[in-house]
Amino acid sequence: MSPIRRVVVIGCGLIGTSVACALRRAGVRVELADHDPWALAQAARMGAGTALRAGAGPADVVVIATPPSSVAAVLREAQDRGLGRVYTDVASAKTRILAEVERGGCDLSCYVPGHPMAGREVSGPGAARAGLFEGRTWALCPHPALSPRALRTVAALATACGAEVRLLAPDVHDRAAAAVSHLPLVLSAALAARFATGAQDGPAEPPPGGETGAETGAETGWEVDRDAGGLSLAAGALRDVTRVAGSPAGMWRDILAHNATPVADLLDELTRDLSRVAAALRAADDGPVAEVLARGNEGHARIVRALSRTREAERAAS
Repeated sequence: MSPIRRVVVIGCGLIGTSVACALRRAGVRVELADHDPWALAQAARMGAGTALRAGAGPADVVVIATPPSSVAAVLREAQDRGLGRVYTDVASAKTRILAEVERGGCDLSCYVPGHPMAGREVSGPGAARAGLFEGRTWALCPHPALSPRALRTVAALATACGAEVRLLAPDVHDRAAAAVSHLPLVLSAALAARFATGAQDGPAEPPPGGETGAETGAETGWEVDRDAGGLSLAAGALRDVTRVAGSPAGMWRDILAHNATPVADLLDELTRDLSRVAAALRAADDGPVAEVLARGNEGHARIVRALSRTREAERAAS
């Protein structure tokens, strides 16, 4: 029998509401809390649970689905109110939060740092899905003060949501999350930012001789496009690489601040690669370019294999 019968979810955004919907589908009683009445009401209308009422007694698990910067304060308040027997969070950085939780005087024995490796580039309860975690990894990050019972309980919660539990040390988790989630977001945003200003869509300087684009093509009857940004040629490659750049900027500022060093270290490594490629291109030196492209092929093959296993697990779960 599952040890989880009643759960409180604090934070009715995409992840919190998806957790609630997944647990409701598994037959768990879920109560919701959020400082935003609109988000709480929308999550409740979606069938994610009912609003938390005072005096209901401790839940089996309290899931804190708030931004990283507020996890420690929300955990302390929830523990002071006696909302649950076991507590976990879903933030995508762990080391700094664990330190903040400890400094805040929280009871660490019943706090299980967690991170479901799932999400979407859209936010809010309306984007939530009960099947969001099916076949996905749910990282749990044990620490020395943690009770084995608390760890087993949160592992059961993740399993009830359809996820596969993986145990990682907090610092190992943060380096992995930086590589597979945080760095790709920064790169996607940096590339999309190249197209952020209207200048890319406006007229470019006329070519030598003072001819405009229309004049250049007048003899053929075609108008020459002088779009310097190239968006008129944009297709699938640009869309795919910049997809996650549409994620909420405020949320990601908070995430990156809580995992700053691992992300910055990876950015330094990538910058060195890009600088070598730029220098090689200017020097007409094919060697470094070929090396990076070959390593890219190898890395892509590994990524495809890993994601194929995830998709197979998702199909099996459904």
